[in-house]
Amino acid sequence: MRLREKIAKLAEFNEESVFNRVEDGNKNLGIICSGISYQYAKETKPDAGFLKLGMTYPLPLLKIKSFAGMYKRCIVIEEGDPYLYKSIRAAGVNVEGKHDIFRLGELNLKRVNKILAGDNTPEKILPAGKAPQLCPGCPHKSVYEVLKKLDCTVPGDIGCYSLGTLPPYEAMDTLLCMGAGISAGLGLRHILPEEKAMKVVSVIGDSTFMHSGITGLVDMVYNRPPTGHVVVVLDNSTTAMTGLQEHPGSGRDIRHNPAHKVIIEDVARAVGVENVDVIDMLKSPGDIEKAIVKRLSEKKTSVIIARRPCILALKQMNKKAQEVQEGKS
Repeated sequence: MRLREKIAKLAEFNEESVFNRVEDGNKNLGIICSGISYQYAKETKPDAGFLKLGMTYPLPLLKIKSFAGMYKRCIVIEEGDPYLYKSIRAAGVNVEGKHDIFRLGELNLKRVNKILAGDNTPEKILPAGKAPQLCPGCPHKSVYEVLKKLDCTVPGDIGCYSLGTLPPYEAMDTLLCMGAGISAGLGLRHILPEEKAMKVVSVIGDSTFMHSGITGLVDMVYNRPPTGHVVVVLDNSTTAMTGLQEHPGSGRDIRHNPAHKVIIEDVARAVGVENVDVIDMLKSPGDIEKAIVKRLSEKKTSVIIARRPCILALKQMNKKAQEVQEGKS
C-alpha cells in the first residue's frame, strides 16, 4: 500500500516535472520521445511538436493526453521495445508506434524517416563484419593458447582479454561481470569432481583485478577449495578495453602523472596466496605454460601474473614523456 501511494505521488509530481519538456510545432505532427530518440526525431522533423519525456515511470499521462490532443497525428519514437507506445495506448491515448522491424538495433535518421513515413519495407541486411580480435603481438594470446592446449575450464572476466572467447582461441567458458572470473572459478572448484576441479583456471586483467578482483582473491584464501585454485592475471598495465585509462596498478593517475603503484603480487602474498609467479611475457613467454602446468598439479592457491605492458599504452606513455620533456626544455 505504501509503495502504491508513493507511485501515485510520483505520477502526480511527474505531471508538472521539469524533466518533461513540451515544444510547440506544426499541428499536423506531434512526436513523443525520450533520450537519444529525441535527437534523431528533432533532426528529422524540426518543425514538429515534441513532448520529450525525461522521467518515464510513472508516466505523466495527463500531460501526454493533452499533448496528443493538440496534433492531427501523434507518434511515439523510441528505441528497443515499445514501452512508451504500449503504456500510452493502454491509457486510452490515440498515438501511433513503430513497426516491429524497428524494435531491434539502434535508431538513426534513416530509420526515423521510415517510421514517420510508415515505410515498413524490410531493411537492407548488412554484410557480416569481421569479429574483433586481440591485437597482433598481444602477449595474452600465448596464455589462451596454453589454456586451450591443456583443455582447461576458464571462467573469464571483463576486459580486452574477453576476446579469448572468440576464434581462434575459444578458450574462455564464462563471461559475466567484473570480478566474476575468480568468483565463478572458486564455485566450480568447490562443486566439481576433483579431476575436473583441478583443471579450472580463472583469468582476470590487471585493471579488473584492482576494481573487483581483490575481493575474490580474499575469498580464495578464506573459503579455500579443497583443490586450491589457480588465477592468471593478464597484466598489461592499463585499462585497455575502454580507452587506456590508468588504474591503481599502473603507477600513474588519471592525468598520466606518476602515482603510487599497487603491486599485484604484493597484494596476493599479503592476503595469503600460497604460490605467486610473475612472468615477463616478452622475455620468457614459454614460462607461462610451465607455470600453469605446475600450479594445476598442486592443491594450493596460486596466482600467476602474466606481465607485459600493452603496446598501445606504451605509445601513449612515450608521447606523454615527450610532452613533459618538451615542456621542461
